[in-house]
Amino acid sequence: METPVFEEIEPASDCDCAGCRHWRRVLPHSPAGRALAHPAAYRTLVVATAAASAGAVTALGAGPAAALPAAAAHAPQRPGGPAADEPGTPQGPRAPLHGATGRPAAPPAGAELAAVTRTEIIDRAGTWVAAKVPYSMTAYWSDGYRQDCSGFVSMAWKLPANEWTGSLTTVADRITKEELEPGDILLFHNASDPEEGSHVVIFGGWTDGTHTAYTAYEQTPPHTRRLDTPYAYWNNSAKYLPYRYKGVTAGKASTAGAERTPPPEAAGPASHGVAGYPGRAMFGPGADNPHVTRLGRRLVHKGFGTHYTKGPGPRWGEADRRGVQAFQRAQGWRGGAADGHPGPETWRRLFS
Repeated sequence: METPVFEEIEPASDCDCAGCRHWRRVLPHSPAGRALAHPAAYRTLVVATAAASAGAVTALGAGPAAALPAAAAHAPQRPGGPAADEPGTPQGPRAPLHGATGRPAAPPAGAELAAVTRTEIIDRAGTWVAAKVPYSMTAYWSDGYRQDCSGFVSMAWKLPANEWTGSLTTVADRITKEELEPGDILLFHNASDPEEGSHVVIFGGWTDGTHTAYTAYEQTPPHTRRLDTPYAYWNNSAKYLPYRYKGVTAGKASTAGAERTPPPEAAGPASHGVAGYPGRAMFGPGADNPHVTRLGRRLVHKGFGTHYTKGPGPRWGEADRRGVQAFQRAQGWRGGAADGHPGPETWRRLFS
């Protein structure tokens, strides 16, 4: 058996600690097997054996170096092994549900796709956020989907197989930034070097009227997260392209029943979050309290105060309702999710 070769992969680029900044500079020149300085860093292990089928390549996620050779046997592959023209990537090749020995792979491209509404997509994505599904390129969650970024999108879109960043475009259509709605994706597939930067996130709605930031649902180390993100992404921004699932159907284009209370981790430690939400009774006709003033000032701060003819005050009025509604619509919400009355999710986004 040939000696395993470890290739260093830089940590998640949105981590700006001193250790990550240092290793981003020096990892490309580090000797093989050098200990990594940050838990967000991970490696790929390339194992070549005489017994293995020609060109078998395994991509592994974060974990102790000692465990990598044992885990290599469980790398996701399509039945019969990866195709010769299908490079290994951090997202893994296209694979059936429940791993290489699981169910048959998906029908060929062009077959009928499962229908799913936008609300369903965000609801499904939210289940992984709430469960904090650990990131892994080799493990499969209880629903059968691979625990990496493209497996996450495959799950949210109800695809019959685990796609990868190089195949998601076969089940999606290219759209423009202006057309983005909750449930669409932003995809960066680096075709010339798939292991360098390839990633995909689910678009959850704009965070403000400027359309310079959005809520991203994504599978990334250490686990699934929902995070307000600059458009189009933290790095390689110009290379992320918007796509829409071909099977998306007409339905309420909102974010997971936008006014539901999100799981505690969704708000994040730096956010006012739902914990500061005073309740629906504080807003609406007849309401007169300091919370209305605070809401109005925040709307002005976020650029949604154009309906006020004078400074926001404690008495609820039409200017408050219209300002809230404009903010909600900027998130991509429609119908009852954009009724102008602030629920806990509207509050969280306003004060995040």
